[in-house]
Amino acid sequence: MPVVELTVEDAVATVTLNRPEKLNALTDEMRALLLEHFTALKYDDAVRAVIVTGAGTAFCSGADVSRMAQSDLRARRQRIQRGAHAYITALHSIEKPVIAAVRGPAVGVGMSIALACDLIVASETARFSQIFRRIGLGPDGGAAWFLLQRIPMPLAKELMFSGRMIDAAEARGIGIVNHVVPDAALMEKAQAMAEEFAAGPTFALGLAKKQLHAAASVSLADFLEIESLMQPQLQTSADHAEGVAAFREKRPARFTGR
Repeated sequence: MPVVELTVEDAVATVTLNRPEKLNALTDEMRALLLEHFTALKYDDAVRAVIVTGAGTAFCSGADVSRMAQSDLRARRQRIQRGAHAYITALHSIEKPVIAAVRGPAVGVGMSIALACDLIVASETARFSQIFRRIGLGPDGGAAWFLLQRIPMPLAKELMFSGRMIDAAEARGIGIVNHVVPDAALMEKAQAMAEEFAAGPTFALGLAKKQLHAAASVSLADFLEIESLMQPQLQTSADHAEGVAAFREKRPARFTGR
């Protein structure tokens, strides 16, 4: 089975992160497939709405820390731009309604993927976290930019500074999630919404998306440029090395601020 699966039925495409044994932790292969699928869906006139979800009990548990490559600063920045930022940009630019159907953890870049979608439907088991701080990194995948489209600045800072896990009910209460449903009803709800949107004037809806995106004070492209300058520096920090080591050794991290 592919690690990212694409199916299309009745004008609705479903993109499924399909590495359930690893809670759909993201690999370079998955990033490449996401870029391929999201780019194709943007121009596929037969597809009028998109669902993004995860197989098994998780949406996406973030990047696969065990596969993080070592390289110099310039190479790290290019890897972020060509990998992480490319598929996020492709997802964000789809001129059709895109729904994230989230069950279980959507943490780190997994939360970024959900936020990059237009709407989020969460099951009661869904959990969200800006977990980057635990491995000494800043937010990735445009998370800071996307969060500020949904919640106030102080709330975004609190979530990022603490890295705490919030459940579906809290995420709905603060405006991150649009709907919360029982776990068994998740895909049924997402499918019903996608079919409703697909039956609508999707050309007009696509342009409405562009209007809303243009209303943001800083463009996603400009923000991702800032992120790509920041993140490689953090990847070479002592705190990131300690965070990764602590994660692998299942112990609390001892950060030094260096």
